[in-house]
Amino acid sequence: MNNRFKWTVVGSSTCVVVFLLLGAKNGRAVAPDDVYGHLKVYTEVLERIKLEYVEEPDMKSVTLGAINGLLESVDPFASYMNADQYRQYEKSEDTARAGVGLIVAKRYGYVAVVDVLPGSPADKANIVTGDLIESINNVATRDMPLAYADQLLRGDPNSTVEITVLRLRNPEPQKLTLTRANIPFPAVTAKMLPNSVGYLHVGSLAGARVDETKDKLQDLKKQGAKYIVLDLRHCSTGEQEKGVPLANLFLENGEIAYLQGQKTERKEFDAKGADDVWKGPLVVITDRATAGGAEIAAAALLDDKRAQVVGERSYGDASLRKTIQMDDGGAVILSVAKYYSPSGKAIQDTGVVPSVQLAENDNSPDYDQDGNPIPGTAPKNSEDNLLKQSIDLVTGKTTIAQLTDEANGPIITPQHPIEERSPQH
Repeated sequence: MNNRFKWTVVGSSTCVVVFLLLGAKNGRAVAPDDVYGHLKVYTEVLERIKLEYVEEPDMKSVTLGAINGLLESVDPFASYMNADQYRQYEKSEDTARAGVGLIVAKRYGYVAVVDVLPGSPADKANIVTGDLIESINNVATRDMPLAYADQLLRGDPNSTVEITVLRLRNPEPQKLTLTRANIPFPAVTAKMLPNSVGYLHVGSLAGARVDETKDKLQDLKKQGAKYIVLDLRHCSTGEQEKGVPLANLFLENGEIAYLQGQKTERKEFDAKGADDVWKGPLVVITDRATAGGAEIAAAALLDDKRAQVVGERSYGDASLRKTIQMDDGGAVILSVAKYYSPSGKAIQDTGVVPSVQLAENDNSPDYDQDGNPIPGTAPKNSEDNLLKQSIDLVTGKTTIAQLTDEANGPIITPQHPIEERSPQH
């Protein structure tokens, strides 16, 4: 992490501390639910900045930063756009535009990478989940509206966009020039593995992917599958509500999820027996790029004790978003309701915590000072450890109590056994 980024984070934290101290000084503590009291403190902080800062500040930027900081603190996928930005956003929404394959959110005030579409320009540039986009076309993403950042990343096919990336594995910012392209969402893949294990990888819920998943699941049954491993790694695209029918392919009954917000009445989604395709043993794999509808499905299968979930905690993105127009011509894009798992956890707040937590093998090479991969530095062991452990677990070769990480010792969190259900139909 470079010094500029460190000082940005430290500076943001200092502002929060100052905010709280000002509110509590001289016995004038503000109650947590006293909205007008907090607004008074906020106004006082702005006034102190305006009158006492070392130089005359750009109050427009200060206010904009405060608004975006407020939104990020409650919703990492929220955006505030001024009137000009919103007009551009509306125009871009009406046209199909090429992109670079990045799924993004806000973290630490910056645009952060949730996932990268396979084969995309971003994927070829070795950008990964967790990397931060510091600038887009030399415009800093600090306090940039998320929707506006997404708009800047898109454009005509074969046009270029320059971004600066702060990588988790490289402390210095790296400038990259990416060529925009029309990138297809990953297809559903399936194959038979030894010992009658059917492997199903769902990399997106866009379009008719759930129907494709159902067809391939039925094909695996015809090929004699006795066990299924459902791989939801890097599944972050598509309509979030598609997670409900995906889970229903493996559930005969029970609650899948419910949607609820401050002004949104609770809407429950229950499994339909007619849509249940697979009744046999099941294990689900997730990673930190599993998001949206895939999280809804994984959370349901875990909470309903239908499957074990193996891998990494998912990203945390499952909500209903709404564009709210403002009086000044701008707009706020905000989550107005969240999807909850059957146990009552807000998926966007907690993600999906696997019952068997295992880190994925890092098979990436080392990188030089310019962020380029160094030939010959990739680990020789390219085995997919999450898939291997999932196969051992679903077939009964390994139990949860026995499952350990050879390098780090026990890594399991026992929750429930894999449920044996009635014979397949």
